[in-house]
Amino acid sequence: MVPAAQEPVATFRSGVDLVRVSAVVRDDEGRFVRNLAKADFEVLDDGRPREITDFRQDSTGISVALLIDASGSMEHTLPEAREAATHVLSWLEARDEAAIFTFDTGLAQITPFASGMKALPESVQKLTPFGATSLHDAIARVAARVGEREGRRRAVVVFTDGRDNASRMAPAEVSAIASSIDVPVYLFAAVPSIDNPSSGFVKGGEGASLSGPLADLATWTGGHVFVASTPGARSSSAKQIADELRHQYLMAFESSGKPGWHPLVVRTRDKDLIVRARSGYIAGQSRPSSD
Repeated sequence: MVPAAQEPVATFRSGVDLVRVSAVVRDDEGRFVRNLAKADFEVLDDGRPREITDFRQDSTGISVALLIDASGSMEHTLPEAREAATHVLSWLEARDEAAIFTFDTGLAQITPFASGMKALPESVQKLTPFGATSLHDAIARVAARVGEREGRRRAVVVFTDGRDNASRMAPAEVSAIASSIDVPVYLFAAVPSIDNPSSGFVKGGEGASLSGPLADLATWTGGHVFVASTPGARSSSAKQIADELRHQYLMAFESSGKPGWHPLVVRTRDKDLIVRARSGYIAGQSRPSSD
């Protein structure tokens, strides 16, 4: 959940009464759990049980925004980030759609949402890293765009080294925006082995930048952090993102209507199963603006 000290203060838009939640369920060995029913889930809204009024596990298409960091700090890792983004596209199916965005201090939409994209546009292949990094601001703006893609399994995948030196927004504020519209944020770092936390000998840099508040951002929104140092690991991580989106359970419940941030817990009645979902939502006055 978002710590009280970091709860967002922002401009709000009109409210909604129905809260949509996507959840991924795994067993204690990390395998996806299929064929659960509505009665298998419990939703706690600010600690209070809520009735699930809508429940689906049908296989709708994926709508994913690929957000590529093109700032100066990516000078040595942008080729690997492009490769990782291409891997994500390769795991999409004909019914899925993707859009491509890049950012440094500003955000640029390279391609709108479209199906059948299997390679990055030539303009992305020719990008030269430059400028400061507004990572948090870019995530917030793209999450709002993805939130408009109704009826799909939605996500933002960010290819970055995790460094931010120019954003107006803090990670907790970005998390509130993404969580309020149920868009999981996946952070994907293509880094040298020396900066990979799983290698056991991280000296700092990229690996360290993707811990702490940024890791919390991914968790709060129901997403995850992937750090990959080889082509095989990048392909495997990309497949895992697509697999998670395809195995989401989609459910909804009525908000209490009490304005403000609501901590949210989604769990199964089988306590041995692991559920990943967003950690809260904003009610009454709806979600904070990313503008």
